[in-house]
Amino acid sequence: MIQLDAIDWGLLKSFLAVHDTGSFSRAAESLGRTQAALSQQIKKLEIACDAPLIIRDRKKLKLTRQGERLLAHAQRFASLYRDLYRDFDKGAIAGPVRLGVPEDIATRGLPELLAKFTKAHPDVQPEVDCDLTANLYRRFQKGAYDLVVLKRDPSVIGEGEGLVCWHEKLVWVCSAQNAQAPDIQADKAVPLVCSPAPCVYRKRAIAALDGVGQHWRLAYSTTSLAGNIAAVKAGLGFAVMPKAMVPKSLAIVPARAGLPNLHDTDIVMLTRAHDLSPAGAALARAIPSMFV
Repeated sequence: MIQLDAIDWGLLKSFLAVHDTGSFSRAAESLGRTQAALSQQIKKLEIACDAPLIIRDRKKLKLTRQGERLLAHAQRFASLYRDLYRDFDKGAIAGPVRLGVPEDIATRGLPELLAKFTKAHPDVQPEVDCDLTANLYRRFQKGAYDLVVLKRDPSVIGEGEGLVCWHEKLVWVCSAQNAQAPDIQADKAVPLVCSPAPCVYRKRAIAALDGVGQHWRLAYSTTSLAGNIAAVKAGLGFAVMPKAMVPKSLAIVPARAGLPNLHDTDIVMLTRAHDLSPAGAALARAIPSMFV
């Protein structure tokens, strides 16, 4: 039998985080909890609802039929919670702000910016979720975030949509040891190191190679930025990165090597323009300074 008095906002918030991120580990990180603590929260919610809510598949988390029903209620509750907060604290720069951002952008000064921001606004609680641009944009459209910072890709974010924070020049990178004589031959497949689809830089790399008829193969793929950098450093292949983010352990592939030119991209910020709290608006004003 369902135990309504045992269901509180903390349990629902944990459930929404797991659904929105699609991962217990990412949800735990976004909430500042351990994965074990988050799993315990979900277990308590399932006991209170007297029903399984999440199917823990190795590849992808899925909601049960009861989980889908709870999701609709939890999302309405979250909306009412935000409305209540705004109604009783109008104009105050306080409360949670949900931010979605790709991992590589998140490592480019975001922790420092958030530390400075929360020092100036101690009553604001930023909640950061890292994922690929297409995944973040999809969840933003469903109301999972107050604002997102994304890489513009025409198949995801159209021209004119969002505030352009930075123009990103993309380059090919390789290990520092191979920089002087990268092994690229027209009759051999270029080994690629990249994140899984739908990664924007993966698409740019493949489109550029296909555009000149250059064969390629996937040599190493991981969602971890550190993992991809380590693979390139070890000489396993070539990757596409923003020029401003190339670490000292890697090198930009010289033009003479013969890899095709890459189309640059913009870093854009999208916000819930008609439903943004004062805290969210303040963070939205601060984020462009991260790219200056």
